[in-house]
Amino acid sequence: MFFGIGWWDWLALWLYLVGITIIGVWTARKIHNTEDFFIGGRRFGKTFMVFFAFGAGTSGNDAVAVSSKTFTNGISGIWYQWLWLFATPFYWVMAPAFRRMRAVTTGDFFEYRYGKRTAALYALVGTLQLTVNMGVLLLGAGATIEAISGGAISTRWAILTMTVLFVVYGVAGGLAAAIVTDFVQGILTIILSFIILPFALNAIGGMDGLRAGIKDPGMLSLVAPGEINLFHVVIFAINALVGVVTQPHVMGNCAGGRTEMDGRVGFTGGNLLKRVCTIAWMLTGLAGVVYYAGVNIRPDLIYGTMAHDLLPAVMPGLIGLFLAALLASIMSSCDAFMVSSSGLFTQNLYRKFLVKDRDDKHYILVGRIMSAVIVFCSIFFASRFKSVPTALEWFFRIQAMMGPAFWLGLFWRRTTVAGAWAGTLTAFGLMFVTTQAFFHEWAAVHLPEFMMWNGQFRISWQMFAYLIGGFGMCILVSLLTRRSDESKLERFYSCLRTPVLRPEPHLAPFTLPADIEPVPSRKLFPNTDIEIQRPSLVGMAGFVGVWLCVAGMIGFVYWLFS
Repeated sequence: MFFGIGWWDWLALWLYLVGITIIGVWTARKIHNTEDFFIGGRRFGKTFMVFFAFGAGTSGNDAVAVSSKTFTNGISGIWYQWLWLFATPFYWVMAPAFRRMRAVTTGDFFEYRYGKRTAALYALVGTLQLTVNMGVLLLGAGATIEAISGGAISTRWAILTMTVLFVVYGVAGGLAAAIVTDFVQGILTIILSFIILPFALNAIGGMDGLRAGIKDPGMLSLVAPGEINLFHVVIFAINALVGVVTQPHVMGNCAGGRTEMDGRVGFTGGNLLKRVCTIAWMLTGLAGVVYYAGVNIRPDLIYGTMAHDLLPAVMPGLIGLFLAALLASIMSSCDAFMVSSSGLFTQNLYRKFLVKDRDDKHYILVGRIMSAVIVFCSIFFASRFKSVPTALEWFFRIQAMMGPAFWLGLFWRRTTVAGAWAGTLTAFGLMFVTTQAFFHEWAAVHLPEFMMWNGQFRISWQMFAYLIGGFGMCILVSLLTRRSDESKLERFYSCLRTPVLRPEPHLAPFTLPADIEPVPSRKLFPNTDIEIQRPSLVGMAGFVGVWLCVAGMIGFVYWLFS
């Protein structure tokens, strides 16, 4: 034993770490320009894109958060990741729009639609968002490693070790390294999701023992009357859909493929795979309720503690495989976040305002330096949070701040620059006020009881407030201010209407190749400012098909506990 972990386990772990770092650094030989570094050269097919979306959006931290919340709240804790479940069908129709922007970062969207200053605002918000998210991921993984090692490896040292590893290959190979390594790491993440579950269920007598061991019937309800009620689920789902489009790494998830169908299949398929894994995390956390009945255990440590207690008895090396899968899940997310956030800073702040008209080698170097800086800032954020679910809630809030400006700019011609700023600043203001202690004290006296939970203003009502305020103020100010330039808007929307059916040469964002004619407008609401095009057969069939998958997953979980 070394640091609480067996020698076979260390061998399995180091084989993974050395192998994945070599693969990631090897991809650096294909980095020739900023498009290669920040968007992977748009050269990947459907399989790689599925595992990239799955790897970038799935981590061991998700397993920690869901199992932790399930351990305290019951199966309704699944909504701490399933909050994106109802947004998933929209990924099928969202992905082509991102690819048709012909952009490198989501900041390019804000720059062309609203100008450089709005893009700079988004770059700051997006970088903050991913910095916080990386901190959340590292915190969850560090807690799990501490539990697996029986406390021999502290959370702090675990975080530092993981950080050094993914920074090495991510800084060298950019998004291409993230996509290539995520293929391997995605497979390991699936193993991580299911490796504990069969042994945990066997230890408590299977599903019958699980149902019998849960004494509180509320813990077996998908929608519980307490913290995670129906309103909570609905608002979290809406907040997820509003905010997911402004997560900086989504541009790579949707636009890193050769064509828009590659991005469409990859982004939707990868996230559906994550929704399936979420069921396993929930069941593992619930099994922990029965297995550790009467034992005082910190919820954040439940996933790692179960691995520590159950896997060594099965066979040598399983803990090493679990740790390799855990590190893979964290590194596959953090590498994508790191490159996306450094791309935002480099392309939409540094290149536009600080140092202009330099060659691509200069901007790649700046991107690599900022990748490391942003990651180490995330370590600071990781130290500021008390628990993984609490940290996740802050990420949920921040990701939605510029969502109103994005969605209204995408579908409503009348949206103006002033409207985008007003909506964003209003959302930030309402988020700040409703999270402060003085507001919780005021709300406890003046607001209805159903808006409160444990003496605090419910997070679901916080989200309701800043979403209504953000959208409402953006619309109001846009109606009161001057319209944007029509010729620029026409180029913007004609680009979004024109599909990417084959690999195209890299041009400026929102620029069509000379040999491609813009597709004529076929709006659902002609002669209005609403820019919603008539859906295609492929778009509608996929949209309905994903909804059937969503219904099937909910039905399956309901059936398990009915």
